[in-house]
Amino acid sequence: MLKVWRREVLREFVRTKLNGYRFILVSNREPFEHRHASTGINCVQPAGGLASALDPVMRACGGLWIAHGSGDADTQTVDKFDRVKLPPDDAQYTLRRVWLSKEEHEAHYLGLSNQGIWPLCHVAFTRPVFDADDWQAYRRVNERFAETVLEEAGSDPAFVFIQDYHFALLPRMLRNARPNLVIAQFWHVPWPNSEVFNLFPWKDEILDGLLGNDLLGFQLQHHCQNFLKTVDCSLEARVDESGSEICRGGHSTHVRPFPIGIDFDAHAELADSDAVANQTRRWREELSLKGKMLGIGIDRLDYTKGIPERLRSLGRLLEMHPQYRGKLVFAQIAVPSRSSLPEYRNIEQEVDYLTAQINRRWGTSSWRPIVLMKRNYNASEMIALHRLADFCVVSSLHDGMNLVAKEFAASRADEDGVLVLSKFTGAAHELKEALQVNPFSVEECANAYRDALTMQPDERKRRMRKMRESVEDNNVYRWAGKLLSELARVETKEKQVPVSALETEFQPAALGVAV
Repeated sequence: MLKVWRREVLREFVRTKLNGYRFILVSNREPFEHRHASTGINCVQPAGGLASALDPVMRACGGLWIAHGSGDADTQTVDKFDRVKLPPDDAQYTLRRVWLSKEEHEAHYLGLSNQGIWPLCHVAFTRPVFDADDWQAYRRVNERFAETVLEEAGSDPAFVFIQDYHFALLPRMLRNARPNLVIAQFWHVPWPNSEVFNLFPWKDEILDGLLGNDLLGFQLQHHCQNFLKTVDCSLEARVDESGSEICRGGHSTHVRPFPIGIDFDAHAELADSDAVANQTRRWREELSLKGKMLGIGIDRLDYTKGIPERLRSLGRLLEMHPQYRGKLVFAQIAVPSRSSLPEYRNIEQEVDYLTAQINRRWGTSSWRPIVLMKRNYNASEMIALHRLADFCVVSSLHDGMNLVAKEFAASRADEDGVLVLSKFTGAAHELKEALQVNPFSVEECANAYRDALTMQPDERKRRMRKMRESVEDNNVYRWAGKLLSELARVETKEKQVPVSALETEFQPAALGVAV
């Protein structure tokens, strides 16, 4: 029977497939920040799924990671080439930091990326903002990263793996400068339909930029189809929908779905650690859980995550089912995010208001139905909540994948707990045994919370076991292996790369692993 992908399998896979090629990963967010603290300089992993998902891949692959240096002590911890070895406890790859001014960061990241492209790609009914000055900054930052990639790649053969919507122009810039680079990009968020994308004032330049890739990956086949149709409606290009390939200017871009996963083994190991056991005891005391049931939500404070809808559904549950009053605690971690943007300040205010309103209506002197926690928590603290929860709610209004859902399942070695999951997440396509809901329906979600609290132990176990099997099988190493394997096949076919360079005879099945 074929086994699942592991770190050592990916390491061997990369060694064989990329023999003679440098591996360069590019993202906006860095995997670790260096920050000043009272005890000196601390090295911390920033909040967000992208960096935490890619760090184990880079530990397996080695190579170079290029990202924006955002920590307040980052400049003090790099060498003269702006590089630092990571992770700090066991260096396995190199980080090259790119420095941006405050104005560049605000216009590129907060402006065009997160007030323009982010709401455009998510069906959360937040109006995108398109500012011409932000667009110019977006282009300049993409140029800055292109210069850094080309400097690091030199004349050597290199695979460049670009992450997400912050760098839509980068592939074309690299392609024009170095036609022999092998370039892939993974778009972590949804891709909208062509009618929605037509709203983007600089859509042709964005699309042309992305078609500089040899391989363009999305979370779902549906997102691939949306992209193909968008190009077909917008550019002069040959679009082969059946083969999921686009040819423009004599260059082909292959478009494929690659649902991302997590490092299941590392997550499950931490969930079984003394650190998590100790934190579990602390949560029991802090949340006053004796004799009570626990629901949890763990999110960034983002309008796409459906936190207000979730809270309204909890209020409705308490209204319809009085037996849960005084008996249910809902712990909501809401990590502040992009707080300088008005849309994010508004969602935080709404969450604060709803929490206070529900607690005021149903709470007592000794019990609050909702405990709102607005700060970053470390992995042990969050996993301890996973282990304690009777149910976990992921109610995103629209999400490319959502790794919180997968992390909850990976934490539950006891095969207990219920996942309530939005139908509008990529994770819903894999985690069929979750209680899937329309997050816009207060009644439907309230009923799902009741179903989660009343589900029989055998049914909870059956569902959780199936979800854990899916998360373990479709882990982040398989995601990387499938993507890199497809990229190697594309390059061998399109550019007649010598077999000696890509070593295409390597078969993961020989190590007992299925791609």
